[in-house]
Amino acid sequence: MNWRAAVADPIFRAYVCIVVGMLAVSAAVLLMIGVRFGKDVSKLWTIWRSWAIMAPLALLVVGLGRAATIVGVTVLAVFAFKEFARATGLYRDFFIIAAVYTAIVFVGLAAGCPDLDPGGTRPGWLELFETLPIYALVILFLVPILRNRTQGQLQSVALATLGFLLVGWMFAHVAFLANSAHAYGYLAFIVFAVEICDIAAYTFGTILGSRPLRSAISPKKTWGGALGALGVAMALPWVLGFSFPAAFGWRAKVLTGLIVGVAGPLGDLSISLIKRDLGVKDMGSAIPGHGGILDRIDSLIFVAPLFLRLVNTVEPLR
Repeated sequence: MNWRAAVADPIFRAYVCIVVGMLAVSAAVLLMIGVRFGKDVSKLWTIWRSWAIMAPLALLVVGLGRAATIVGVTVLAVFAFKEFARATGLYRDFFIIAAVYTAIVFVGLAAGCPDLDPGGTRPGWLELFETLPIYALVILFLVPILRNRTQGQLQSVALATLGFLLVGWMFAHVAFLANSAHAYGYLAFIVFAVEICDIAAYTFGTILGSRPLRSAISPKKTWGGALGALGVAMALPWVLGFSFPAAFGWRAKVLTGLIVGVAGPLGDLSISLIKRDLGVKDMGSAIPGHGGILDRIDSLIFVAPLFLRLVNTVEPLR
């Protein structure tokens, strides 16, 4: 992966056209609703402006190559964990926070460094990447042990472990996809599909009724929205079939649809559960109209590791 390869890659160019086209069409629709029908769409414009920045920025980072993608995902993971730590009160413990940040950086290094093959030519150290939660847990327990503290340390270690697993390791599987020979297709598809399914869930939920999916956790999510989004998720691997190599057969496409359609909402609901227990609406306010970074990437938390393992089964990254 590098910028020259991105410019020459037909899959990457296709996604650039799709994203630009969708931004243009959605802007035209908002203008029509606002001007012709006199509706207040100011909130939707705020969301659109955020997408108009986020989508090209994501394409730019992927287009710059493997190293930029891995660094970009690692930086997102750091800031997402910072939001988690602030919301849970964990941020007051400097040493625990420093330990998690260190672990997240090592996850990025494991995704970016050469494997231990003869000559060190294979990108990404998959074995280390997959076992890093073990080392992270050891480091997190070492913090209170070295400080000789017990009071409140179980909660701190537990919260730090949860935060690291969710955003420092599971979400970071997005970065490891950059090591694939088909990185452009895999990365563009999984991010695009997850976001499209989020939009589909909202749209179908509005059209098909308001029976809550999990009323105590996320009252605005409905069964109609979830089923509609699942249908879209099952169709996308065929609609965007150009994203995958020839070895990615129909079984892999079915599994991909299920991963996006089921694991995506599960990640969203999991973060919503945490927010409801904490009594907060959003994890942060970094993205106008969307909340925080963690609120935006939550649907990828479970999708990324499951999809990476599917990819590695179909056509090993090694």
